[in-house]
This record gives sequence, structure tokens and C-alpha cells, in this order.
Amino acid sequence: MLTQRDKDFIRYWEANRLRRKKVVRQFLIGIPIGLLFVIPIVINFSSGWYRRADMEAHSADFNPVVLLVALLLIVGFTAIFYQRHRWDQYEQHYQELLARQLTEGNKIPDPTSEPAGNPTTPSLPESNPNPAALPALDANPTAPIIVPEPPDDSSNTPNGQSTPGQPG
Repeated sequence: MLTQRDKDFIRYWEANRLRRKKVVRQFLIGIPIGLLFVIPIVINFSSGWYRRADMEAHSADFNPVVLLVALLLIVGFTAIFYQRHRWDQYEQHYQELLARQLTEGNKIPDPTSEPAGNPTTPSLPESNPNPAALPALDANPTAPIIVPEPPDDSSNTPNGQSTPGQPG
């Protein structure tokens, strides 16, 4: 049985699934997650606690555009990747709920719950309701099973003898 929350999610996802799959929307919604990765890098870089990195940042070879592009790539990749992952999770949850809704709608009744004497299912008489009267099973489960050999094909010939040139 689907809960009201599940039904609300199905309605929401049917209305928004295509809109949430667009890359631009994924980027815009995922920017805060990307910034969670970039802000600590900027703080770490600008604090100057690592003297060697600080010397490299103030050298003539340092290009701040490269750092800015790298930070933007980190934001973009993280934002889009995170939102695509969430979209896949929502889509999987949606498909599971639809499958559950379909199976609940087409439930097959349990045959053991039908009343006795139902004409659609023949009832079998109980041959031996007493479990003590059943034969004892072999106590050794690793005992080999003896299989009888197949009958010999030579019994098809007259007098039960095989003819020359025929196998058997």
C-alpha cells in the first residue's frame, strides 16, 4: 500500500522529471554544492598558512586566471554531477513506486485463503495427516544415491541376443 507521501512524490516527479533533467537547471540548482568544495580551497589559498604555496602565488609565473578556471570547473562539475546523481535516485524511487503500485493493483489472491470446496480448485484429500506414520528419512545426507542402470538395447532383438555389427 502506497502512503500519501509516496503518492505525492509520484505526482511531483511526473510533473517535474523532465524539467529537472536539463543540464542548465542542474547546474543552477547544484551551484551551492559546488561552492561547498570551492570556498574552503579559496580560504586555504588566501590564508597563507602554507608558505610554499604562498610563495608560488606571489611569484611572476602565477596566473590567477588558471586558478579561477579551475575553481569554476570544480563548481560546474560538482554541481552537475551531484544533481544528476540526485535525479537518478529520484527516478529509481519513482520507478520502484510505480512497480509497487502496479503489483498492488494486480494482486493475485492466495490459493490457500480460498474456502474449501471451491469448484475452481480441486481439493486433495489428506492421505496421511499423522507425521509419525511417515517413513523415516535416511540419517546420512551424504549417502550416495543409487540410480538403476538403463535397460540393455539387446533385448530388442529376437532371443535377446545382439546381432554382429550392432552395439550391445
